[in-house]
Amino acid sequence: MGLIREFVKARLSDGSRRAVRTLVDELRLQRIHRRSLRDVHRYLGHGELKLHLGCGANYKPGWVNIDISLVKIPVGPRHPDLWLDLREDLPFPDGSASVIYSEHFFEHLDYPREVKHLLREAMRVLEPGGLFSVGVPDTAYALESYVYGNEEFFRVTRERKWHPAWCRTRMHQINYHFRQDGEHKWQYDFETLAQVLADAGFVDVAQRPFDPSLDSEYRRWGTLYADARKPG
Repeated sequence: MGLIREFVKARLSDGSRRAVRTLVDELRLQRIHRRSLRDVHRYLGHGELKLHLGCGANYKPGWVNIDISLVKIPVGPRHPDLWLDLREDLPFPDGSASVIYSEHFFEHLDYPREVKHLLREAMRVLEPGGLFSVGVPDTAYALESYVYGNEEFFRVTRERKWHPAWCRTRMHQINYHFRQDGEHKWQYDFETLAQVLADAGFVDVAQRPFDPSLDSEYRRWGTLYADARKPG
């Protein structure tokens, strides 16, 4: 294996090697996704679905918890129910879900293509009047903190180790907020989030407070929450 690495390193540029790694990772994700599609039938035919997208370690009993990652997800009591690539079509029937929820996942989708695709699928899968509830990093708060010298944002992100140690300036932290090692693809304030949801056909879009019955206490600080509904 070491000889193969040395051969690849000698023959390919750094950019080419990164492109190859990306392709390999995408092929692995595709394999995981296709394997998990075989298990979707377990959650069908038992009444209305509640879908938890990008669940990570926040497993919700009574929900269909969905995630996918090439990095081992730090799990709590249980793994995700389904390992699905949420950039692909949702493998659930039309009008089969009463609620679709995600917290700190939406910003990992590229805009507009991936975001618009997921919202089209969410609209299809939700029942009339169904709820789409989302929590994302509050980027208005991050930018206001930079402009007005509010140190809380920078202090808390350092203390909780959400940003790496090399983020020693406020601009480093702002850059990391937007990028997170390439994992973050788009950031939102409420105006932008509401426009994206409304453009997808959702109605009654409203910012909401933290809901302890739904949201993770660990993610409460610095999170923008919003609800929207499929037209009834």
